[in-house]
Amino acid sequence: MDQEEHGSMTKKEKFVKDLTQLLQLGEELRMALFVECYGEDFLTRIGFEEPDLDLNTIKSKLPNFNKQYQGWYSEALALLKQILPDRVEDFRSHYEYPRVRKDITFQNYMIRDKLQGLRFTNQYNKKIQLDGKAAVPEFEQQLRILESAKSVFASSLFDMKGILQADMFDSEIDGARSLAKAGFLRSAGVICGVVIEKHLKQVCENHNLVIRKKNLTIGDLNDRLKNEKLIDVAQWRSIQHLADIRNICGHDKEKEPVKEQVEDLVSGTSRVVKTIF
Repeated sequence: MDQEEHGSMTKKEKFVKDLTQLLQLGEELRMALFVECYGEDFLTRIGFEEPDLDLNTIKSKLPNFNKQYQGWYSEALALLKQILPDRVEDFRSHYEYPRVRKDITFQNYMIRDKLQGLRFTNQYNKKIQLDGKAAVPEFEQQLRILESAKSVFASSLFDMKGILQADMFDSEIDGARSLAKAGFLRSAGVICGVVIEKHLKQVCENHNLVIRKKNLTIGDLNDRLKNEKLIDVAQWRSIQHLADIRNICGHDKEKEPVKEQVEDLVSGTSRVVKTIF
């Protein structure tokens, strides 16, 4: 196995490991959600067959859904962005409630509602009409989407291009960091600029965005991604700030970059590569 293949397999194995851990925690969170929502009834609902364990014992072995869901959601979303980007919006939709909804019903009650403790009680008989139980099928759908990612690794069509590129970017960023420490600030800044530009081009390509301009700049790519709502305003401003530092390193001969600026550029470049897809 040559060095490139070894590096790509290592990265792939890391994805598989992360996915396995997320699925395991997801099943534990699912059980915790059932316990919270259904109490004693959950045993019969899921066909639990260990009569020696009472509900409190089971509950003590499970995570707290409200406390641990957000971390699980963020990690699962980041993983899906890299290996199954077509399902990202579907995954999000089971967490976020619609921006406009006249009434809150079982169909549009989402996980975010559950985390906020939203529930409705019949004003006449005081019975609960809608509560966190409505979030159970939404979370199960998220689990199924995450489970579907397993098939990506089993497929011979799995595209290793993005993984290999990520490894290459990590190496270039490490090189820029070393140059900055040695005092070669302009060189470090130029390398980071190239990495950001290549990565943003790849993001545009991933989303089938065509920019009809010959000499694309980081600013052009950054603007297009913001206009397509693939990045938010805070991300757009951050990238523009990094581009300004890169321009000082590469073009402005009357102004020398300072160490703090280039360190900010290096860390910002790493953040862009790891969070924007």
